[in-house]
Amino acid sequence: MRLRWLAVVVLLFAAFMDLLDTTIVNVALPAIEQDLNATAAQLEWIVSGYVLSFAVLLITGGRLGDIFGRKRLFLIGVTGFTLASASCAAATSGDMLVVSRLVQGAFGAMMIPQVLSIIQVLFAPKERAGVFGALGAISGLAAVAGPLIGGLLVTQNAFELGWRSVFIINVPVGVLLFIAAAICIPESRTAKRASLDLPGVILISATLFLLVYGLIEGRDLDWPAGIWVMIGASPVLLGVFIWYQSWRDRHSGSALVPTSLFHSRGYSAGVITSFSFSASIGGFFLILVLYLQIGLGFSAIAAALTTLPFSIGALFGSGLAVPLGPRLGKRLILIGAVAQISGYVWIANIIAAEGNALVGPDLIAPMALAGLGLTLLVVPLTDVSLAQTSIANAGAASGVLGTFQQVGSAIGVAVVGVVFFGIVGVDFVPDTLRDAFLGGIWVPITALGLAAIASFLLPNVAQVAAHKADAELAMELEAAALAEDAVPV
Repeated sequence: MRLRWLAVVVLLFAAFMDLLDTTIVNVALPAIEQDLNATAAQLEWIVSGYVLSFAVLLITGGRLGDIFGRKRLFLIGVTGFTLASASCAAATSGDMLVVSRLVQGAFGAMMIPQVLSIIQVLFAPKERAGVFGALGAISGLAAVAGPLIGGLLVTQNAFELGWRSVFIINVPVGVLLFIAAAICIPESRTAKRASLDLPGVILISATLFLLVYGLIEGRDLDWPAGIWVMIGASPVLLGVFIWYQSWRDRHSGSALVPTSLFHSRGYSAGVITSFSFSASIGGFFLILVLYLQIGLGFSAIAAALTTLPFSIGALFGSGLAVPLGPRLGKRLILIGAVAQISGYVWIANIIAAEGNALVGPDLIAPMALAGLGLTLLVVPLTDVSLAQTSIANAGAASGVLGTFQQVGSAIGVAVVGVVFFGIVGVDFVPDTLRDAFLGGIWVPITALGLAAIASFLLPNVAQVAAHKADAELAMELEAAALAEDAVPV
């Protein structure tokens, strides 16, 4: 029993390390740009490359754990993530850092799917609520801690490493995680036959790479014909991917993204909502931090403190969303999207009015409102989105939903970068950067507008309640079968 709870602590730390790495790097970007002479495109890749490789391999990472052993894949993921973090810290050029971030994201996708799978193996259905609650709390803590830790490390020049400290911090943590996981976590794998959809992974990877590469690199290359060919080829490959997934779903049921899931209007709306709100987050913080630090001369810790009200608002919103979600359902998601849009518009108006006289406290209220809206939207979203999917497909549907969130984040960063850096050009002065921020912020606002519209098509409260009741009954009836399915080795 004691080892089981120690295993949970190890798994939660791994989830915290991954989530921290998605937020900690933002405040280090200006220091990276200055130290490595990184281009605007490289700064975008440092943010989006991690989430892109993570997104593409997320479902495959879960399948590999089912086949070869979840503990084994978790240890491989931790090892690769730690080594990639060390490579990030040792980067001598922007290109080396970008490649290291891509590798880091890929190994994160091997590590993180095992967290939920191992928890399901270690705990009976009735025991999981507390563990999943702790996982949610860890997510909130990482959102708050990431910018603050990054800001402190960079501003204080910890160990005289500067921005490199935000990556090197993962190394001792990763070593301890590996040792603890090797001791505490039992091995398990599925007894059912599972197969990998490697052609699907290749197709979707190529699709996303062509699109994101074209958007990020196009401006630096002055939009040559080759870039437009790449961007134009992306939807063609996407069509091939959809056809192949439909064929594979019908013939073997092992598609990377089962197209049968999208027969449900409610689930399709949930995917659009997830994609859109995720597209709004990464891009917003990228351009805000660049404006504050490069345009206004904020230190890394000052920029982090400016974003702190967003995280506090998100934590408060999470507490509200838990009791309100079952009562309001998709209406709460709409309220969240509107609140976030209002926060962003408010921020834009303040920045436009204050100009170079802007100080961090000016943004406390709108940042808190935007953070509140984020969790009012996201906390009930998974339950609402899955309300019209069968219990048997819940795992696949949840995995696809998470993948679309990560893809949305990567594409959001790429699109915001096109607008922001297109306005900046080579003129990194306060007025130009302010204009670029005010132009770029309309990308996340538009994405959230799409999420708000899609929320009208989500399942209603009664459908969500019925789906939850069915899921709880199925979990109770199949608890013994699930225990047998996770064959200890």
